Amino acid sequence: MYFRFHKEISISAIIALLLIVFFYFIYVPFFVIFLIILLFILYFFRDPIRTVPLGDDILVSAADGIITNISEIKIGKKNYTKISTFLSVFDVHIQRLPTKGKVEKIEYFEGKFLNATLDKSSEENERLTITLKNSKGSIYVTQIAGLIARRIMCYVKENENVEQGEQYGIIKFGSRVDISFPENYITAVSIGQRCVGGETIMAYDSKTLDHNRKYKKI
Repeated sequence: MYFRFHKEISISAIIALLLIVFFYFIYVPFFVIFLIILLFILYFFRDPIRTVPLGDDILVSAADGIITNISEIKIGKKNYTKISTFLSVFDVHIQRLPTKGKVEKIEYFEGKFLNATLDKSSEENERLTITLKNSKGSIYVTQIAGLIARRIMCYVKENENVEQGEQYGIIKFGSRVDISFPENYITAVSIGQRCVGGETIMAYDSKTLDHNRKYKKI
């Protein structure tokens, strides 16, 4: 068994470590404070291995957290279901792709920093939306900044082919992720349910559901 940490940990951990060493010789109370901060940084940026169920007939969770909203929306003239997952500062903050496919579009929107549990944060907060195209249609995944979160990171590019469960971004610190999918998918989760990024099946296509599913550790 070993522990992985996200690459964004580097600068934060180095700064905290230098301050720990400095205050160890100068002022012990500050040494203890920065030691606690370093432990929190290590916890926040943890990168656990996930066992990802594979298939275009399912959409896996893009994030760890609690489902706070499930609603019907329109994108253009088509009906979609939107599932919102709220991430507290104690959740793994790495985002994963719900399906394999092609990144058709990446859109960044400037905005406010409202409480991410509010539904209006989907339209008013700072956010970044990825449009993924798979064999079933277009899937939209949105990273949304919250009260504490001030930085959205996205590592994929337009026209890139991506894999299901692949890591694609991170939000610092505390946030929300929305997944919007077309009507051919059936919702498999409920409000209040805790989901695990890359593992929890959020929705499925009953017409093509694979009962001999393959899995991959990522």
